[in-house]
Amino acid sequence: MMDVEEGTDFAVSSIAAAIGEPARARMLYCLMDGHARTSTELAIVAKVSPSTASVHLNRLKAEQLVKVLVQGKHRYYSLEGPNVARVLEGLSVLAGGTRDRFVPNTPSRLRAARTCYDHIAGTVGVLLHDRFQLLGWLSAPSRDKAYELSVDGAKAFEALGIDIEATRVLRRQFACACLDWSERRPHVGGALGAALLKVALKKRWVTQDLDSRALGVTGLGRREMLARFGLQV
Repeated sequence: MMDVEEGTDFAVSSIAAAIGEPARARMLYCLMDGHARTSTELAIVAKVSPSTASVHLNRLKAEQLVKVLVQGKHRYYSLEGPNVARVLEGLSVLAGGTRDRFVPNTPSRLRAARTCYDHIAGTVGVLLHDRFQLLGWLSAPSRDKAYELSVDGAKAFEALGIDIEATRVLRRQFACACLDWSERRPHVGGALGAALLKVALKKRWVTQDLDSRALGVTGLGRREMLARFGLQV
């Protein structure tokens, strides 16, 4: 039987309780698109009054699930970081019921391509992940779901304009398998996944909705992914 470190059980149960309240859960999943929102906007999403929303947000902030940026008269809330996004994505998988007869009911546009905090998720994200592995660019995931790049992989991502060494020294996991809640298979998360999304947006391979997590793959993006990765999307 595995021993639980003293205090860990209380910390876990406290965080779980914070996420588990329906209004707070709606707030957290709304923030999964990587956009910061005001408490008023989150109150509408959570279907609670502004005063109740403030109480909920204070609880989420106390559990280090969200952070706040004060800009003038406004306070903007966002997820504390990618670790929180990964936990929420994992809970979405867990809430999906049986894996044996899984049929996605995600809206088609979100299922096709979307952001998972700051990296590419959905069918496109999973296809990219699988293609990178098939090309031998990503190693098999380690026990903590971390990936390493092969020499060819490092060269390929550098060719896209990603500074691999600068990406490695960021204060987060370099590359990891993030389980996709609509596909039930991993896409590439971590600093490398975030860098890939930045490149895709900058090069106009994808465009991002202003009011949702949906990403649209452009004609240019389809051509580039086919030419660079041999991937048809």
